[in-house]
Amino acid sequence: MRAPEGNGCAERFIRTLKEQLLWLRFFPAVAELNAALADFRGRYNHRWRLERHDYRAPAEVRAAFMALETAA
Repeated sequence: MRAPEGNGCAERFIRTLKEQLLWLRFFPAVAELNAALADFRGRYNHRWRLERHDYRAPAEVRAAFMALETAA
């Protein structure tokens, strides 16, 4: 079964990554890019509140899902 809305979520994330990081800075070394991506990932997963998750951070949603899985 196909889920085209999943593509939309992924495409929106890539757009956000480009707008918030990649188009704003120049990275002279791959190591600097990797460090910036790791920092962005941490901020996105723990601090960003997303409407599609009822204004919860992705890490909060993942933790709640895992709690349900272990309880079942």
